[in-house]
Amino acid sequence: MEPEIVRELEGIVGRKWVITDREATLDYLVDETPSTVRPSPAENVVLVKPATTHEISSIMKLANKRKLSVFPRGGGTGLVGGAIPTEEGILLSMERLNRIIEIDRENLMVVVEAGVTLERLEAAASEADLLLPPHPGDEAAHVGGLVACNAGGARALRYGVMRNYVKGMEVVLPTGEILHLGGKLLKNVSGYDLMHLIIGSQGTLGVITKAVLRLYPKFRETATLIIPFDKRTEALVTVCRLLQDGIAPLAIEYVEGGLMEKSAKQIGKTWPLKEGKSFLLIIVTGNSTEEVLLSAERIDNIAREHNAIDTLVVTNRRKQKDILDIRSKIYNVLKPFTMDITDIAVPPARIAQFMNALDDLAAKYETYFPTFGHAGDGNLHTHILTKEAGGIKVGKLENIKEEIYTIAIGLGGTLTAEHGIGKIRVKNLVQFSDKKLIELTKKIKRVFDPNNVLNPGTVIP
Repeated sequence: MEPEIVRELEGIVGRKWVITDREATLDYLVDETPSTVRPSPAENVVLVKPATTHEISSIMKLANKRKLSVFPRGGGTGLVGGAIPTEEGILLSMERLNRIIEIDRENLMVVVEAGVTLERLEAAASEADLLLPPHPGDEAAHVGGLVACNAGGARALRYGVMRNYVKGMEVVLPTGEILHLGGKLLKNVSGYDLMHLIIGSQGTLGVITKAVLRLYPKFRETATLIIPFDKRTEALVTVCRLLQDGIAPLAIEYVEGGLMEKSAKQIGKTWPLKEGKSFLLIIVTGNSTEEVLLSAERIDNIAREHNAIDTLVVTNRRKQKDILDIRSKIYNVLKPFTMDITDIAVPPARIAQFMNALDDLAAKYETYFPTFGHAGDGNLHTHILTKEAGGIKVGKLENIKEEIYTIAIGLGGTLTAEHGIGKIRVKNLVQFSDKKLIELTKKIKRVFDPNNVLNPGTVIP
């Protein structure tokens, strides 16, 4: 980076918050994307840590003047390389914008800066006897990143994804203007909804600096059900029956027994069931223990109609957390052997068809694709393993991904349900999208970002 530009950045945020030493920036140059497909970071990148919206505005104005690329970065928990700086320019860390500005109990809203972690947000909401219903993955994720990626997670079945909770935002446009959208409102149809265009745009249309999020009263009672099956098809048919019968749990997760046992062992816990190959994890909530147990009984009755082995009902809060920790840490078990993770979604009633087709694909390549995910909304995570773990050669990776996407699209599905396109799926977006859609997407990008300085190479072909 030219010394003159570095000095200008120091003039905006202070010398302490402009880092040019490569060693000091290494942790900021990667995210959780598997290393096999993770984009390589550019060599000439300066790390900048602003503390205010106005500092970010000044940085964007400088970037436009100098035609410098800017890459916003949150907690680095993404899985598609969206925040990795792949061109010379500025890596914009949001970590210092970390204030929880207000928890408004009367309106059930929270106002937070983009650098607040999910963990801090949930803790602050809990202290006010409130909660953010979705739990979109890693608690180290930043609010800005969750909004920019329209994060989902296990609880999306009943309460939806982040889009459902964002009621207002402050955003710095690529040209440096500061835009305020929405507010503490439940309904707002004043013109085009630009806020919802920015949600899910993965840092390509603006830098989110502040968000107004809707909260809900805390669940009074919860229970986690573990339901084992010998046959995967019976487990997945049960999911459809539950939804058809109007049962709407907080979450319905499909997991494989072997993976849960390995995950439990890795974090020093015990998977409580020995029987069964395929499992449903179902979280139910209610205002009383009786209401929760009644829901559990209804679910158990339907599951037994489809040959469930048993139903374990866990009401102890600590033990429920242990079960969810085991589920959430599956990726840590597979990560050392994972070349890539897909997060396709298909209509829930077609999950079984997708899984059967995936079995055929695995047989074709003489491998195994560990798959688990959010069965209630049809969103599954398929891991493509390295050859050392019984997987495939690197050279076959792209072909296999394309075949998985082809299966999903053929069943009325989508390439990605919550991870996003990022930088590593741009080619696939072009392959499986309508040309007019790509054309309109590019035009929208040009309107917001005429010089293409904000997170280039992400989402937009």
